[in-house]
Amino acid sequence: MRRKGILIVVSGFSGAGKGTLVKRLVERYDNYALSVSATTRKPRPGEEDGREYFFLQREQFEQKIAENGLIEYACYCDNYYGTPRAYVERQLSEGMDVILEIEIQGALKIKEQYSDALLLFVMPPSAAELRRRLVGRGTESEEVIDKRMRRAAEEAQGIEAYEYIVVNDDLETCVGQLHEIILAAHNTPARNREFIENIRTELEGEK
Repeated sequence: MRRKGILIVVSGFSGAGKGTLVKRLVERYDNYALSVSATTRKPRPGEEDGREYFFLQREQFEQKIAENGLIEYACYCDNYYGTPRAYVERQLSEGMDVILEIEIQGALKIKEQYSDALLLFVMPPSAAELRRRLVGRGTESEEVIDKRMRRAAEEAQGIEAYEYIVVNDDLETCVGQLHEIILAAHNTPARNREFIENIRTELEGEK
């Protein structure tokens, strides 16, 4: 049976460490492809276009929307974020598990289009630890940090839409848990309908 790729949506509060977690997962295992999102926000220090994000002008982003070139998009903290369609669908067809690191609005739009997508939500051990991580970045003002904390409080109301939560306390432990969840997801009946039907047909032939 040929293994089909799963579309994996990883969300989490800003500062929960989802970016670091996903990066480590892709480094440790060879069956994952990380989808690079497009955004209109400015690059942070050390970020490169095409690696962390495709950094677009607002006009460029809105053209992609008009051309149906995005699987999903949303506005977050006054900037657009979206997922380019072509890369994702090519990787899935080649049997890779494609990871999308996006927020809740986008995750729900993905689930509407891809019913077998796996939705995972990364959480910090506590709200105090979340603020500590945001401050520790050293890249944002106190005003922006407060805005992100308020946004997290709003996002916390939508966590039940996800299939699993992963608490990012120890990075390496969390990476292992995430990988195990994805492996288990490959074996759910809903993601193996074609294989199940083939077995049923073969069994009917044995009667």
